[in-house]
Amino acid sequence: MNETYLIILISLAYFFIGVLTVLFRRNTIIMLMGLELMLNSANFLLITIGNIVKTLDGQIFSILVLAIAASEVALGLAIVVNLYRLKQTTNVDDFFSLGSK
Repeated sequence: MNETYLIILISLAYFFIGVLTVLFRRNTIIMLMGLELMLNSANFLLITIGNIVKTLDGQIFSILVLAIAASEVALGLAIVVNLYRLKQTTNVDDFFSLGSK
């Protein structure tokens, strides 16, 4: 098996683990970690495909995705902290009624 296919399979496995984390975990911080895992696996795949094609496009897009991921983490954690102050929990199921305490 070629090493490129192995890298692609590892990236897909990381992405699948991130999807399962977001779908089946109810803690918002763990869900954010799963989302970061999916973004990092996409970065891994972008760099690999860019290496196959022999261009820098994959690395450029990877830097763009890293910038988006950094802003997503800052906003996500700010929202989680505010929701924790409001509801005293990080469980997603308890956030359905945001209008009342």
